[in-house]
Amino acid sequence: MALLLIDLGNSRLKWGVSDGAGMAVHGVIPLEAIETLADSVRAKFAAPLQTAVGCAVAGPAASLRTDAQLARLGLRCHWIRSVPRQCGVRNGYTTPAGLGADRWAALVGARLRQPRRAVLILSAGTAVTIDCLAADGRFLGGVILPGFGLMLRALEMGTAGLKVPEGELREFPNNTSDALMTGGALAIAGAARQMYERLARLHEQPPVVLLTGGAVPKLEPALGLAHEHAEQLVFEGLLGIAAERGIGAAR
Repeated sequence: MALLLIDLGNSRLKWGVSDGAGMAVHGVIPLEAIETLADSVRAKFAAPLQTAVGCAVAGPAASLRTDAQLARLGLRCHWIRSVPRQCGVRNGYTTPAGLGADRWAALVGARLRQPRRAVLILSAGTAVTIDCLAADGRFLGGVILPGFGLMLRALEMGTAGLKVPEGELREFPNNTSDALMTGGALAIAGAARQMYERLARLHEQPPVVLLTGGAVPKLEPALGLAHEHAEQLVFEGLLGIAAERGIGAAR
């Protein structure tokens, strides 16, 4: 039987189906189109689904809309929450439950990928998070920055005449569009390198850098750090949590 995985973010719902051998299918839906979820899943995966496991940061209204779609598929979602300890990760947040569930799932996914290495997780979406996982499994903490769209909207609101097309990353930007794009990428990349250096000081080996999120292509050329793509890192963490909790286990 297969598991449906849900990552309900600030602007998009990401879903995937794990059939035990890997990710069979996956898709992305804007939040305004959540009501297409059941049909989207059925169109790509016709076999029976056992249950759903998900994380959500979009708020209760979006979660309820998602639950309604899952009910159409005959499923109930096991929504995960951040906890003090799980799957070899120890939550270093002052209030462990206050850590976003998507960040927690990504930390678990990173630990499963790299059980003996320090990991820097850079998730570039509506917001950007840069989280530090020590080699012994301690989540040390992380930072949150506005993503590219939020940066641009903040500048548009505070500065007259900045409604311009999306630009490109340039070494020396010579127009406003490219200046905005390059400035945003360098701001995020600079924060990532600062956190990388802090994490590296704690270990003999340099940290592994994992990149995930929809805005990775915009950021990657500016990053300046060796890295690995981890497009489905949250899903990997959800699968690890489901396995530890016995969700979807044969009965």
